[in-house]
Amino acid sequence: MANINPNQEREQWGSKIGFILAAAGSAVGLGNLWKFPYMAGKNGGGAFVLVYFIILFLVGFTLMLAEIVLGRYTQLNAIGAYRKIRKRWAWVGGLGVLAGFLILSFYSVVGGWVINYLVKALSGALNITDAEVLGNMFGELISGTTVPIFYHGVFMLATLLIVLGGIGGGIEKSNKILMPGLFIMVIILAIRAMTLPGAVKGIKYLLIPDFSKLTIGVVLDALGQVFFSLSLGMGCMITYGSYLSKDTNIPQSATIIPLIDTGVALLAGLAVLPAVFAFGFEPSAGPGLIFITFPAVFAQMPLGTFFAVMFFVLVLFAALSSSISLLEVCVSYVVDEWKINRKTATIGLGLILFLIGIPCSLSLGPWADFHILPDKGFFDTFDFVSSNILLPLGGLLLCIFVGWIWGTDNAIEEATNGGTLEFKLAGIWSFLVKYVGPVAIAIVFMRSLI
Repeated sequence: MANINPNQEREQWGSKIGFILAAAGSAVGLGNLWKFPYMAGKNGGGAFVLVYFIILFLVGFTLMLAEIVLGRYTQLNAIGAYRKIRKRWAWVGGLGVLAGFLILSFYSVVGGWVINYLVKALSGALNITDAEVLGNMFGELISGTTVPIFYHGVFMLATLLIVLGGIGGGIEKSNKILMPGLFIMVIILAIRAMTLPGAVKGIKYLLIPDFSKLTIGVVLDALGQVFFSLSLGMGCMITYGSYLSKDTNIPQSATIIPLIDTGVALLAGLAVLPAVFAFGFEPSAGPGLIFITFPAVFAQMPLGTFFAVMFFVLVLFAALSSSISLLEVCVSYVVDEWKINRKTATIGLGLILFLIGIPCSLSLGPWADFHILPDKGFFDTFDFVSSNILLPLGGLLLCIFVGWIWGTDNAIEEATNGGTLEFKLAGIWSFLVKYVGPVAIAIVFMRSLI
């Protein structure tokens, strides 16, 4: 139970709102802006949204609280947190650090695409209504050599510079700009989309449940989306929780963060689906919603270039708020465990991640025929291993660890600041983390492997 670096003063969040915005920023990412509208479109709209909200409480809140409590109690990185309580469980934290590392290596490539499209939007190059032409443009970008790697480098540099500033001066300060900016832009885009002729059909589709569409597949998709949307199982919330002061109301924070994340996802749905319906596009178009469908939609709108620019700034903000948390998980580990200063750790990791991202980018173009797993190049392999194996396995073991190894009584003691805070749902949370969470995540895990 030895503490790591006991004499080193640990950085802390400057304010409660700073932590909430940073943690919400970690959860809010590209998945909120394309995957939630896509999953809702694919799964009958309102029925999916209703199930999503139920699972958000049962699984999202449960794991969010477990991770934050574990981080605040130990004041350590993801690996150190497990080790402090049970030395043999340190490897579970290692799964989270590895997941964050792998995800950021290819997430940065996608972030680079977003910057490239922001440049295209500013120049008016996206003012095209033909989805086929836009599809060819996107295909040309991702299968290229130097251009996507250059923009991947720009995105990684932006992430690195924010994390270099530390918790208060870098991550907290940037999220106080990124998150309110993100909210303002997604609200404006949602209002614009909802006022388009024919948009009512999309609004009804998203908000009014059609229970005839409710199947076990919809429930499983909602379960998977909640889990992956909240950045659970990768040590982000353990790491961010470790910078919390002891007087923070964790149950309150663990409630607000998933609600912010879901609010952004719902607003994104109101920005995407009404516009998609208004212009007769397919609501289940997948990642192409961002890079193909939406540019075609904007090109048909009055002030389309302005809204296209706003949209890609919004997507960039969402991507950055997540990427800085992924890099911070790795930096925190290196600083705590290897005793390397933040500047050296951040620059070193940023450079390594940039280099690893190069084969991820090339695997979608010149290296497309080189496979690591069957039919999967670097990009798809890293995505599969992190999203389908490391994250659900990390989440499952987190529930077992907090529920049965450390014990929910100890976790509740920490969450209530030694009994000084009221936590009315303590008994329900204890049941959820011990029984519901592990079963739900095991289902996600098995389904993701199949």
